Amino acid sequence: MAIEQILNNESEDNKEEVELSEDRLNSDLRPKILSEYIGQREIVESLKTAIKASEARKEPMDHVLFHGPPGLGKTTLAKIIAKEMKVNFKMSSGPVLEKAGDLAGVLTNLGSKDVFFIDEVHRLRTIVEEYLYSAMEDYAIDIILDKGPNSRSVVLSLNPFTLIGATTQLGKLTSPLRDRFGVVLRLDYYTAADLVQII
Repeated sequence: MAIEQILNNESEDNKEEVELSEDRLNSDLRPKILSEYIGQREIVESLKTAIKASEARKEPMDHVLFHGPPGLGKTTLAKIIAKEMKVNFKMSSGPVLEKAGDLAGVLTNLGSKDVFFIDEVHRLRTIVEEYLYSAMEDYAIDIILDKGPNSRSVVLSLNPFTLIGATTQLGKLTSPLRDRFGVVLRLDYYTAADLVQII
C-alpha cells in the first residue's frame, strides 16, 4: 500500500512537471515583440503605427478591438502591445466580470498606460459593459454608495489605460461598446507560407 501511494505521488509530481514544461515551452515559443510575430502583416503594421503615435503623444494607446476566428493570436498580440509599450498587462474575460464591482476592482488597480485585456468581450453583462463606457471615454467610473434615500454617487478617477477587447463574434457587440474602440482589427486565417514559417 505504501509503495503504491509513493508511486502515485511520483506520478502526480511528474504530471505537474510535464504540464509546467509544456506551459513554459508554449510561452517560450510565442513571439514577445511585433517584429517576431509571423503573419497578420497589415495588423502588425497598424499596431506599430498606433504604438508610435501614442508614444509621440505621451498618452496611452487608443483602445483596441481584435475580432476574428479563435486561435489566431488575439491574446498574444495584446501581450505584445503591453510589452512594446513597456507597461503592465492585466487580463480577464467577459464571463468572469459578473458585476460592476468586479470591473471597478481591476480598473482602479491599473497603472498609468497599462493594458487591460478582456477576452470574449462580447459576453460582458450589460451592467458591466455600461460601467465600462465612462472608463473608456473619460478614465473615470461612477460608484453608487449606500442604497435608497442615503445613496449618493461618487466619481472615481482612473489612470489612463488601454483596453483591448477580443471577440470571435463581432456582431454580438453592442454599437455603443464597439464605437468606443479607436482601433478595430480583423484577424484572418494564416496563409500556407505563414504556417510553414511558424512551424
